[in-house]
Formats: sequence, C-alpha cells, structure tokens
Amino acid sequence: MKIWYLPIVLLAAGLAYSYWLGYTPPLIALIYFVGSVIAYSLYAKDKRAAVKGAWRVQESTLHISALLCGWPGAIIAQQRLRHKTKKVSFRVVFTISLLLNLSLLAWLHSPAASHKLHDYGYKFDQWVATQFGGNKYLDILLAFSRFHTRR
Repeated sequence: MKIWYLPIVLLAAGLAYSYWLGYTPPLIALIYFVGSVIAYSLYAKDKRAAVKGAWRVQESTLHISALLCGWPGAIIAQQRLRHKTKKVSFRVVFTISLLLNLSLLAWLHSPAASHKLHDYGYKFDQWVATQFGGNKYLDILLAFSRFHTRR
C-alpha cells in the first residue's frame, strides 16, 4: 500500500469506530464518499484538459473540493491519474485543506459538537417525518442520519 492511501484507510476505520461509539451517523461517511467522487471527477476533468491543452479546472476549485470532504477522492485521483503530484505549492495547500477537514471531523467528537450533531439529527428526523410521512426512500435516508446506540 502506498503511503498516500494511509489517511484514507485511517479515515474509514475512524468513521466506522466513531459510528460504533455513537459520535457520528453513517451520513458523515456518505458525505465523504460523495465528496470523493466529485473531487475525483474534477481531477479527471482537469487531467483531460491538461493533456488536450483546453481550459483547466481552477486549483482553488480542486482545493475546495478537497476541503469539503473530497480529499480521499483527490488523493486517489492524484495517485492514479498522476496529476498534481509535483507542484509543491499545490501539495502544501492540499495538505492544509486535508488537515482542516480532519480538524473539523475531530471537533465533531467534542462533547459540545457531538451534542449539537445529535440535536440536529433528531430535528432533521422529526422534520422529515412531519413533511413527508412514510416515504420508503426517505426512510432509507433517515437511516443514514441516525446514530448508533450501544446496548
């Protein structure tokens, strides 16, 4: 395993453990997955444009996608597509955005943030139930927003 994939493995293990302890719902992992798919797509589009000499995706857009939970997909894209791996200034900003994102995730495990997250999850659950009733697809979405309760 390449060293750059280690943060992704640690994130997956950390999110699973966090869910098991009741700190975060599976929706957080889903957000990381969707963000990663978007980030990978942006990197692939930028790589194609770089090869063709066409208009490129702005670096700030790539950094924002990494900051908004897409850094796992960005790492995979960088390694698989061999894109944006040499430019030192890009790597520094990317690493800072990764660390900022992980800091926010760590903050979610503080007592105050965990309480707010549980409260928002409960309010979201109640709002969806009153607005949409017994829609099966929304019930699946709500299952992703629920926290694990240890017995």
